[in-house]
Amino acid sequence: MATVVVLLLVMVVVLLAVLVVNRGRVSRANTQLADAKADARRVIERLGGQVYNLTGSDDPSRQALADAGERFNAAGSQIEQATTLAQARLAKETALEGLYYVSAARSAMGMDPGPAVPELDGQRSAGKVTEARTVAYDGRSIEASPAPSDQTPNYYPGGRVAGRPVPAGWYSEPWWRTALVAGAWGVGSVLLFDALFTGMSGVDYNAAAFENGYGDGYQAGLDAGDTNTGDPSGYDNSGDDPGYADAGNIDPRSDLGGSDFGDYGDFGGMDSFDGGGF
Repeated sequence: MATVVVLLLVMVVVLLAVLVVNRGRVSRANTQLADAKADARRVIERLGGQVYNLTGSDDPSRQALADAGERFNAAGSQIEQATTLAQARLAKETALEGLYYVSAARSAMGMDPGPAVPELDGQRSAGKVTEARTVAYDGRSIEASPAPSDQTPNYYPGGRVAGRPVPAGWYSEPWWRTALVAGAWGVGSVLLFDALFTGMSGVDYNAAAFENGYGDGYQAGLDAGDTNTGDPSGYDNSGDDPGYADAGNIDPRSDLGGSDFGDYGDFGGMDSFDGGGF
């Protein structure tokens, strides 16, 4: 009888220990998620302050601010629905991309772009437009340029879209948008990429590497593209597309109070936002 009592006590102690450990894990996970969501909201609020306080003065700046507004709406929707660390970080990444559009708009208007924004996922490996180029594609003229102009009013900060790298720069049209929304590239995307970027110093991979989604490790991608025998495993093929889409003007219900950008600096002296192409 005494043995049975001892065994029961041991079982109770073990169960209590398991409950305590599990409760501790849940508490830590909840704390980490809360911290990640708070961090994302901080960046989203900063983006909102810029979107609401800047007014574009030309087509490039207005379009960049419109794109920043889309990222603001999308990030607000994402953070409201976030239940995991990955989802909270995705919302922050969306908001950071929006800040790149804000910086581009400020530069287009001849203003200081403000403090540097943290690097986006896949941005460095995507490269950037380093020379003006115009190509004929599908019956229309498509231009790429390192600087904004009336002919190239569409900015992209660089990164991966539907698993493939898109260089940072200004374009005559957002040729990546279909893949951004649909999550898949069209049949002619490789030909367009090849025509736009082959031989450009800021883009260190060719159409074969683009087609296979190579970004980081692009040289290995080139080798694989040339021989058709390479194993793509080990390259940056994550293909995580944040799926930035216009979230239907969802209000993230965050307090945008002013435009003090903390770590990103106080841009100050901004005009009210008139819609910027929304």
